[in-house]
Amino acid sequence: MALYAELHRHLGGSVVPRILWGYFQRYQLSKAQDFPEYSEFEEYYTRERSSLDEYLELHTLVESVQTPQALPYFIYRLIRGAYIFENLAYLELRYTPYYRTDEALSPSERISQMQMIVEIVGQSSHVKEYPIVTSQILCIHSRLPYEVNKAIVDLASQMREYVCAIDIAGGDAHIAERLDEFIGLYRYARSLGLKTTGHLFETTNGCYPELLPYLMRIGHGIQIPLKYPELLKEVAQLNQCLEVCPTTYLKTGTLKNISDLKTVFDRCFDAGVDIAICTDNAGLHNVRLPFEYENLLTHNVIDFQQLEACQDAAFRHAFAWPYGKRPASMLTGLLQKPQDEKQLLPF
Repeated sequence: MALYAELHRHLGGSVVPRILWGYFQRYQLSKAQDFPEYSEFEEYYTRERSSLDEYLELHTLVESVQTPQALPYFIYRLIRGAYIFENLAYLELRYTPYYRTDEALSPSERISQMQMIVEIVGQSSHVKEYPIVTSQILCIHSRLPYEVNKAIVDLASQMREYVCAIDIAGGDAHIAERLDEFIGLYRYARSLGLKTTGHLFETTNGCYPELLPYLMRIGHGIQIPLKYPELLKEVAQLNQCLEVCPTTYLKTGTLKNISDLKTVFDRCFDAGVDIAICTDNAGLHNVRLPFEYENLLTHNVIDFQQLEACQDAAFRHAFAWPYGKRPASMLTGLLQKPQDEKQLLPF
C-alpha cells in the first residue's frame, strides 16, 4: 500500500543510474562508449560534487536525452520504481519544460513546443498498474531570459490539468542579479492563482527574504533555521513548508554531515514550521525516499514521532493531493470497518 508523498523531485535528477546507463546502451552508443562498464558510470553519476553549480551540471546530461520521444520511456520507469520501491501515493515532478524542447528550433518555436512537453509528461505519468497521484511543477530558471520564464508561468496557468505550481531553479546564487524580475514573475503567478514554491535558502548564496512573501512552500530553505532563525516566525505565520532533501546537501558540499540537519529540524519544530522530507534528485543520489527517512532516524536527526509529523506535513502541503487525509489514515479506517461490522453479526 502506497503511503508517502514526495514534494520535491526533479524530472532530470529522477532517473536512476542503471536506467540511464541502460538507455545509453540501447539508444545512444556514443554516450555509452564513455562508460562501457556500469560501475564506472554509477561512480561518476552519483559521486559528491564540490558545489551546487557543479552538481547542477549533471542535469544537462539527462535533459539532453529527455526528448519528447524518450520522455515516456523514462517516466514509466520512474513511476514504476516510485510505486514498487518507495510506496509513493503522491508525486510532484518538477522541471523546466524549455530544456526538453528541440534545440534546433528558434526560441519562439521552443516556447510553443513546451505545451507538448507538459502534455507528454502528464499523460506518461498516469500508469494504470501503478496508481500514484501525480502533478507537475514547472520551473522558471535563473539562467533563462524573462520572455521564456514568463511563458512558463503562462503555460502553468493554462495547463492546470497537469500543473499544480511553479518553482525557480537553476542555482540560487544566480537569482541575485535579477531579483526584482523574479519577484515580478512570482507576483504575476500569484495574481493568476498559481501555487508557488522556490529554490531558496538552500546555500548561503541563495538567501532572498524578499521572495518569501510570494511562496507557499520553500524548496530546501535550510539556511533559514541555520543562519536566519529570526525568519522562522514569519515562515510559520505564512504556513510555509520547508522541502528538506537530506542527501542533496552532502552531495553538493552544503553540509559536511547529515547530523548538521538536527539543528534544522529542532528549530523548525520549536517554531511550528512544517518540514516535508524529500529526495530532490533520487537518481543522481541513487537513493529512495524511505532511505532518507531511515538515514535521518539512524543518525538521530529526528525520532519516529517527528518523522510521522513530517510525513503528515507532506500530504497537508501537497499542491494536488485530492483527499483530506493521508493514505495511512484512510487505510486504518478501512481495516477497522470490517472488525466493527463483524461485531454486529448475530453469529
